[in-house]
Amino acid sequence: MAEKICFWLTPVLLGLSGLFVVQAYMQQEDLKLRNFEAEIETALRTAKTAAGVEFLGALSRNCLLPASGNVNTNDSVPRYIQDPSNVPPREAWYADSTQVFDNLFFVGGKLHTAWALVTSQGIIIIDTIYPYNSEELIIGGLERLGLDPEEIRYVIISHAHGDHIGGAQMLQERYGAKVVMGGPDWELVETYPNRYTSMAPTRDVVATDGMKLTLGDTTMTLWETPGHTPGTLSYTFTVYDQGRPLNVAYSGGTAFNFVNNTPEPGIRNFQTYIESQQHIADQAATTGATVLLSNHSEFDSAVTRNRMLLGRGDGPHPYVIGEEWVQRYFRVLQSCARAAQLRLERAVATHPSGQRVRE
Repeated sequence: MAEKICFWLTPVLLGLSGLFVVQAYMQQEDLKLRNFEAEIETALRTAKTAAGVEFLGALSRNCLLPASGNVNTNDSVPRYIQDPSNVPPREAWYADSTQVFDNLFFVGGKLHTAWALVTSQGIIIIDTIYPYNSEELIIGGLERLGLDPEEIRYVIISHAHGDHIGGAQMLQERYGAKVVMGGPDWELVETYPNRYTSMAPTRDVVATDGMKLTLGDTTMTLWETPGHTPGTLSYTFTVYDQGRPLNVAYSGGTAFNFVNNTPEPGIRNFQTYIESQQHIADQAATTGATVLLSNHSEFDSAVTRNRMLLGRGDGPHPYVIGEEWVQRYFRVLQSCARAAQLRLERAVATHPSGQRVRE
């Protein structure tokens, strides 16, 4: 009986196997029939149109400049920690601290931004730049603005790169601030102890998607937006301009710092990134965000806008760009990522049996 069953199943299994081969062949043929050049051009054109003249920094970084091809697995002590003479000169990173809204203050540098959100029960610091300049820019910046660093209660880290987590350990140890970060990025810090020398806070609050962080009269909502790093966080919260409430979307990670030079896992990684940008774009739309902030001035033009504030008078607030422009920012990131993803899909169609480095 068993022999009869096996005899009967054999052609069925062969038929199924043949079906899968045919389907795979058809899918491969579909790839060959696609006009990848046209699709890539459409994605790039969409990004350029969305960027306008407002988001040329994000466009240049993600669409025009070459992306890093791999994640950093190095666990060496950073050169600027090993030897302070490697620290960039002050004029390369110093920027004046500025009151941007009634309750939001800029305490970052020329290139990397940090923010102080002031509440009725203390201060929330958003990102902490490098270990070598967080003392002067964040602590010194608060003091120059008439704020007390002793009032720092939370430190929120968008992602665990040295230019954003740099001062977190110092603020945690000196002021007892609770540090908030995404779970996978806490793991990064714990996996590479040398890389995070002097900037490895003790694991504290692990952020989750949609988590509310409330301090006094202020609530921030944290959103998981993996891609730039596995644990990248973005935020939505409210600021005030002369008492008028305005909603902010804060983009936590922008450049393509993940494995992206081979179809596997590059295509999947780009999809994760694209979906994350759509996720925070959806939250921005839901809250009606009209202000876009980032942790790099090249993306949100923070330093330039701070200068514009000095001559504002009764004019419009330079950070208030409107709901449509906030959405356009995330459209730039998604479209640049899609163009890069399409290049990998083209590589699969051209060389289906191997992994080819993206052009």
